[in-house]
Amino acid sequence: MVSKVRTFKSEKGLSQDVGTYRRGELRGVIRINEEVCVGCDTCRGVCPADAIEGSVGEKHKINLDKCVVCGQCLINCPFDAVEQMSFVEDVLPKLKDKQTKVVAIVAPAVRVAIAEEFGAKPGTLALGRLWVALKKAGFEIYDNNFAADQTILEEGTELLARIAAHAGLKELPVYLWDKKLVLEVEEYKHKPLPQFTSCCPAWVRYVELYYPDLIPYLSTCKSPQQMAGATAKTYGAKDVWKVAVEKVYTVGVMPCTAKIFEAFRPEFDSAGRYHKNESIRDVDAVLTTRDLAEIFRRLNIDFMRLPEERDPKHFMWYSGGATIFGVSGGVMEAAIRFAFHVLSGKSPSPTALEWEFHDVRGLTNPVVRATVTIPLRPEYQKVFNDKVIRLKVCVVNGIGYNGAHLKPVVEEVLKGKSPYQFIEVMNCPGGCINGGGQPKQAMSIGFIQKVFYKLGRG
Repeated sequence: MVSKVRTFKSEKGLSQDVGTYRRGELRGVIRINEEVCVGCDTCRGVCPADAIEGSVGEKHKINLDKCVVCGQCLINCPFDAVEQMSFVEDVLPKLKDKQTKVVAIVAPAVRVAIAEEFGAKPGTLALGRLWVALKKAGFEIYDNNFAADQTILEEGTELLARIAAHAGLKELPVYLWDKKLVLEVEEYKHKPLPQFTSCCPAWVRYVELYYPDLIPYLSTCKSPQQMAGATAKTYGAKDVWKVAVEKVYTVGVMPCTAKIFEAFRPEFDSAGRYHKNESIRDVDAVLTTRDLAEIFRRLNIDFMRLPEERDPKHFMWYSGGATIFGVSGGVMEAAIRFAFHVLSGKSPSPTALEWEFHDVRGLTNPVVRATVTIPLRPEYQKVFNDKVIRLKVCVVNGIGYNGAHLKPVVEEVLKGKSPYQFIEVMNCPGGCINGGGQPKQAMSIGFIQKVFYKLGRG
């Protein structure tokens, strides 16, 4: 059974820089309702950024300048005292406007969580129902898995380019889809190794606030949400939906509250720069999984009675590598599969065990380390002067309380002692499936709950 999460209406971006927030960004996506908070201190124990203020028994609050907007405090609060900014009231009128193409950018973790909002067991896969419900509500669909595949092409290529540049190469031939491309990699010499993933917005903000020296190590790739928004408002508007870009309204549907913050970062206006219109944002609004369920309820869509139909077209096609983005270690495994394909020359097979990289799956361990041996095709044996390449990787599965899981890994990097070439970091334990925007489990603690409420209102 899930519990109802309190929300408050969306706000406009800041008109000027405030604290650690820039002009245009949203400040206060997550907040604690002091009328409900009893000071149980649960939120402090799950906060990666030490952003919770207040002693046990006192009303707590979030230091917004330290907060990374991950929402772990929200989904773990036993008293439902933590609230989230919601764009439900922004999206509903757009869906009713027949002149607007409302594009849902749906993350992989949503399809295994949305049914829980309607009484299904946790983990129920409801992709077909989800697609049918979105279309019934009036959305066009840009599956974020499609964008995740875009991300892996970009991020995987960047990783290979960095490795080649640090090996002293000036160019690297890449073989994709039976075509030979030549990457000019010398420009990547100034990009350090290890390369860190950049698709988790809470992790990116964590780096900016607490480890700014790590910024050059981050992949230069946008997250799938932001790639999807930019593509939808350029290629999508012109060649798929054939409408003016001003008529396209992009909505991220995410398991993550930090994605709300990410969409309003001022640099994410690629579509606007392309169209020479500064009012155009790549992503206009973001709904959590919970928010989307609320929209379905408002539109009287009986989710669990819908057929499980799948009829993919346009931006709804994707690979298995994109699907596993939603769990810790998934981005890493998808990137390794890409590198394995490019470097070995082998094509993926759904039944071949060599394409299953279990050693990098981080669901049950806070930090996972692995060395992946990739056989090299003849052209690369000459380039790297070896028959194999050994890729050393690390997965941080949840930053941990006050950065506990992350710190040892980062300190190695900053001291120049890291053995890795690629590191994935997911802020939330388990990855996106445990994000701050997912269905919240109801916690009934009976007598203790009553005692805390009595103390809190004492």
